[in-house]
Amino acid sequence: MNWLTLAFGSAFFAGLTAILGKLGVEGINSNLATFIRTIVVLFVSAGVISMRNEWQLPQHIAVRPLMFLILSGVATGLSWLCYYRALQLAPASWVAPIDKLSVVIAIVLGIVILGEPISIKLITGSILILAGVLVLAL
Repeated sequence: MNWLTLAFGSAFFAGLTAILGKLGVEGINSNLATFIRTIVVLFVSAGVISMRNEWQLPQHIAVRPLMFLILSGVATGLSWLCYYRALQLAPASWVAPIDKLSVVIAIVLGIVILGEPISIKLITGSILILAGVLVLAL
């Protein structure tokens, strides 16, 4: 599969996550719901790794990439905790668009931290995403 197919798959499953998550947090503590979701993600990931026979660890794991993976995991966990609590308090159609501000945040951080190039297309797309979120959220 190419990156575009995987990116669309990610978008589809992220959208499905909002609806299934909203249904899943009814009558359950949002933090416990996040914990259950995390366990499921662990098992699904382990299943994929097993099916693809990818359990081989590299001979040497550099500290820096490992540190960033750990920090990414912390950020993911905090994102999920906030997301599920927000879903408990508001309709998915309100929460999901605001959550997608992550796209604009990732673009800005990519430029600032990773030194990714800026283009008119990137700026225009970011402004349109931001405008769309504002229209849906206000």
